[in-house]
Amino acid sequence: MAVYSRRKTVSVRVGTTTIGGQAPIRLQSMTTAPTMDTRSCVDQAIRIIEAGGELVRMTAQGRREALNMQNIKEELKARGYDTPLVADVHFNPDVADVAAQYVDKVRINPGNYVDPARTFKHLEYTDAEYAREINRIYDRFVPFLDICRLHGTAIRIGVNHGSLSDRIMSRYGNTPAGMVESCMEFLRICAEKDFMDVVISIKASNTVVMIQTVRLLVREMDREGMAFPIHLGVTEAGEGEDGRIKSAVGIGALLAEGIGDTIRVSLSEAPEREIPVARKLVDYIQKSAQVRASAVIEEGILKLSYSENILENLQLKAAMDAGALLIDGKARDLRLENSGNAISEEQLRSTEEVILQAARIRFSKPEYISCPGCGRTLYNLEETIARVKAATGHLKGVKIAIMGCIVNGPGEMADADFGYVGAGRGRISLYRGKECIEKNIPEEQAVERLLRLIENTLKN
Repeated sequence: MAVYSRRKTVSVRVGTTTIGGQAPIRLQSMTTAPTMDTRSCVDQAIRIIEAGGELVRMTAQGRREALNMQNIKEELKARGYDTPLVADVHFNPDVADVAAQYVDKVRINPGNYVDPARTFKHLEYTDAEYAREINRIYDRFVPFLDICRLHGTAIRIGVNHGSLSDRIMSRYGNTPAGMVESCMEFLRICAEKDFMDVVISIKASNTVVMIQTVRLLVREMDREGMAFPIHLGVTEAGEGEDGRIKSAVGIGALLAEGIGDTIRVSLSEAPEREIPVARKLVDYIQKSAQVRASAVIEEGILKLSYSENILENLQLKAAMDAGALLIDGKARDLRLENSGNAISEEQLRSTEEVILQAARIRFSKPEYISCPGCGRTLYNLEETIARVKAATGHLKGVKIAIMGCIVNGPGEMADADFGYVGAGRGRISLYRGKECIEKNIPEEQAVERLLRLIENTLKN
């Protein structure tokens, strides 16, 4: 394995921080407190920053939240912190215009920036009609770029698998090609208007889709002469060892290819807990061949050897080393060895199974797709995940999504068989695939009714 070398990208200034170019790989996380709760957001941001976070993102679902990010920024500055703040905007381009005046970067989602909310309906367009839709994007997006240029605000074009517009899905399907085209439509406008303060993210909870899509995006940017920095993440990765290993498989495979200028490990846990995991991924990938694992493939079995006494360290390293080899079909099974005596054989075998499942090779237990939460989440995510896991742990191979709000569900749980989605305070909607089966049921009944929905479906 060669010494790590990163793909060359342009430098993007985000407040006091640079992303891309010669800058280090940046680590970031997102607050989960309501954005109108200034004190909680500030306290949470400080915990992220002190853990090593270099950018902090917050949801801005409305104008009030976008305006309040100015108060949050001023309070952070008063406490001695100048870490860049990022506004996360969905469905409302007017909110993005407001946020751009007060924060350092605005994330927009091409799937819902101008196109109407997805309905998962197939739409037919002539080429002329499709071109008119692109012109609609241009007419709305260019004024936003002008505001960003005026205020020195960077943007992130953030595409997620499952949140593509009906327009894109009707022409390309819910595919890597569709995800890339959704991104490129906006990038071409940025390039035409010479607006270069752009970072891209193109994420999925499915590691295979995530890796294939980012690789395709890089090829398409190269073909069109673009070199924007890339933000990496496996969205809705989950929590605990599953979330860590899944993130390491997807992020690690791309980092090893030199792709990635900033990363987020999306865990359904306190946001500051994401940063040490991200730090380990970056530190490990940047080490030379002499200190990386020795990899041998025999009869389709990938064999990796380590000397670790901390289980999480071994899990992250093995997931990063195995990820691309498994996903690209160079190996179809995994065997781990470890000379440290603090990690048991049972833990090694369990780690193998979790990595194989994260790489979509073999499923040995349910697959949980859970968002990390944000200011939109209206229930206790960690407690709910624990209850769902306790009720469904016997359902081998069933994919269950646990989503805080309608932004992430049902679209971004595109890979799930069933979904548990926050519909309002104390209210949950249940999905089978993309179909809402039960709406606005009381939270205290939701886990039991989810289990009933799954069991009834599996019987039929």
